[in-house]
Amino acid sequence: MRLIFAATPLLAFSLAMPAMAKPVKSPKPDLADAAQGTYSGDVISDSRGAGHQNVTITVTKTGPNTVSVSSDYSRLPTFTAKLAKYMSTIQKTGSGTEVFLLDLSKSPKHLDVTDDQASWSGAPSTQ
Repeated sequence: MRLIFAATPLLAFSLAMPAMAKPVKSPKPDLADAAQGTYSGDVISDSRGAGHQNVTITVTKTGPNTVSVSSDYSRLPTFTAKLAKYMSTIQKTGSGTEVFLLDLSKSPKHLDVTDDQASWSGAPSTQ
């Protein structure tokens, strides 16, 4: 009986321990963090005219899994994209006609953007 009574305070302390020392959870990976950056590429298709070379796309995190996509080419207006991961890609979800497709399986990663009937394709800037 003595052993049981001696172990009881230790058992009570060890049961209380998890409440006092909760492990710190690392934040869930945010797709916006993975997607943000500056990308260089070309407008490869445009229903209103010829393609356009050396177009820069800037992807800026605006919230959890959300980015703003802007460019230095007027035919690709700024839009906001809520992101989801599908296999080895990060894509825009929800309503709207814009396409945001970041292919993580390629090295370097590859981004395709379509908006206002113009399609752009490129990779992270090396600048």
